[in-house]
Amino acid sequence: MTGSGEREQPVVPRAQFRSYYGRPIIKRPTWKVPDVPGYLFLGGTAGASASMAAVAELVGRRELAGAGRWVAAVASAGSVAALIHDLGRPERFPHMLRVFKPTSPLSVGSWILAPFSALATASAASQATGRLPGLGRLAGLGSGVLGPAMCTYTAVLLSDTAVPAWHEAYPELPYVFAGSALTSAAGAALLCAPGADHGPPTRMGLLGTGMELAAMRRIERRLGLVGEPYVTGRPGRLLTLSKALTAAGAGLSLLPHRRAAPLLAGACYLAAGLCTRFGIFAAGMASAQDPAYVVTPQRQRLGPGGDGATNGG
Repeated sequence: MTGSGEREQPVVPRAQFRSYYGRPIIKRPTWKVPDVPGYLFLGGTAGASASMAAVAELVGRRELAGAGRWVAAVASAGSVAALIHDLGRPERFPHMLRVFKPTSPLSVGSWILAPFSALATASAASQATGRLPGLGRLAGLGSGVLGPAMCTYTAVLLSDTAVPAWHEAYPELPYVFAGSALTSAAGAALLCAPGADHGPPTRMGLLGTGMELAAMRRIERRLGLVGEPYVTGRPGRLLTLSKALTAAGAGLSLLPHRRAAPLLAGACYLAAGLCTRFGIFAAGMASAQDPAYVVTPQRQRLGPGGDGATNGG
């Protein structure tokens, strides 16, 4: 005890957290690379392209609509192929459609992906063959309606896991994925429809750029310690490259009277989309490996009394 009125200092210093033998507390997802990041990228690109094509069809921009349909069909087929390859056995995908469970993001996502892919493929097939144009346009509009869900449901799927970097970023991840999908679809349109009016994809790319960069900035600032994987190591390098490519794509898309500029902008946007998906995926995997990223958010939610948790996790 002290006689000067000063507070006593604790005899035992505050314990620092450690897990048993330094082992991870949660099990890392068994998802494969590049299957799952590719599935995330292709699905978002397909969804935004289908919505762009539907709007372009309604306002009479036929060339842009045609390019969007092709991109949506090819990207959605690639997304399904990547998912099936990750599942290991092709029959597992149709088995996922045997039950619709609204409380499961994976079940809801499967029921978004399957009809979207069928509609996008039917629309592109009708365009290629010239047969059943009315049904083809209707299928294109249907895939366009499902497009926003295709852009964002994978963000909900990641956020619903126990992986800290994904789970703690649940308010922002849908905006990151939506913005990245918009820039990727804009990039594909700039590359695949060189003769079309580039005004709509340019504006779409700028909107996606602002949305993605603002949401990523908020993740980095709000998450604190749990946000470290987004700015350090390999994930940090990928996401930094993504930001640079996105900004470059936006700048190039605004250059007037430069024939190569739209092509370069499109390539930058698509490369940025890949870096975003691979970077976010890698950040989640890195956060699952470190016990501190798992326990720190739990203690913060408990408040000051949470510091008394046991060291063993």
